[in-house]
Amino acid sequence: MTDLDLRLVRYFTAVASHLHYGRAAAELRIAQPSLSRQISQLESRVGARLLDRTRQGTRLTEAGEAFLPHARALLRSSEQAVSAARATAQPTRMTVGYTAGLIVTPAVRDLRHKRPDADVRTLHLEWNEPRDALLERRVDAAITRLPLQTDGLQVTILYAEPKMLLVPVGHRLAGKESVTLDDIADEPIPCFPDPQWNAYWRVDPRPGGRPAPDGPPVETIEDKLECIAAGQAVAIIPAALHTGGTRPDLTTVPLHGVEPSHVVLATRAADPSRLVAAFRTSTRDCLSS
Repeated sequence: MTDLDLRLVRYFTAVASHLHYGRAAAELRIAQPSLSRQISQLESRVGARLLDRTRQGTRLTEAGEAFLPHARALLRSSEQAVSAARATAQPTRMTVGYTAGLIVTPAVRDLRHKRPDADVRTLHLEWNEPRDALLERRVDAAITRLPLQTDGLQVTILYAEPKMLLVPVGHRLAGKESVTLDDIADEPIPCFPDPQWNAYWRVDPRPGGRPAPDGPPVETIEDKLECIAAGQAVAIIPAALHTGGTRPDLTTVPLHGVEPSHVVLATRAADPSRLVAAFRTSTRDCLSS
């Protein structure tokens, strides 16, 4: 059985990524001669030459090409093993992310009551951040809305939320008891850069296959509100984002005939953390309806 030093494996993957010892050494913050010795030591343990250095530069040998994907997988597995062990060892800190208009206070308060030893923090996330924030471990759980790319995540629907039409106060539809998609068939709606989010919140295509009219491109909710207040567009929003209190120049109208949005709890798939499991229970008890 070959005993591989993960440190040496990491050095090899760095050189393989750059195909340059100098750049790899700079990334690893070690001296280049030391890096060369470490690679030689790894090759000795593997029993094959993995890298060739020529006047044209550094290249992988056939053995190196075969070794590289397994080396990367080995490093990923070691990181996952460490993460799993740390998570299972009764973590005492977790961060709960949440997006605009969603209140997580009851569930966070419940978890703090049940686990007074834990340091439970909250972090506001932009509309497009929850998935990356979870996979990058900036948060351990996120309360957000669909649509959400779910691979690598465990997603639980908490409750449905009606959709509203957001318009400027002087709009022809302002003050109506309700509207339908037919009423806004020709109204431009701001376009977000995420295709899935864009299609969902613009209801694009509309029933019957007609595309939703394009509106101004925006990247943030604040930019969207400005476009609407300026009379450039209208928007379909979840009811909790009603802005009457903070934006007196905007108003909402109930939108009928469309599916409600859904608020969800998202965590990393197969996360063994008992603290995350406890928060999942808190959200079910305090936020679900």
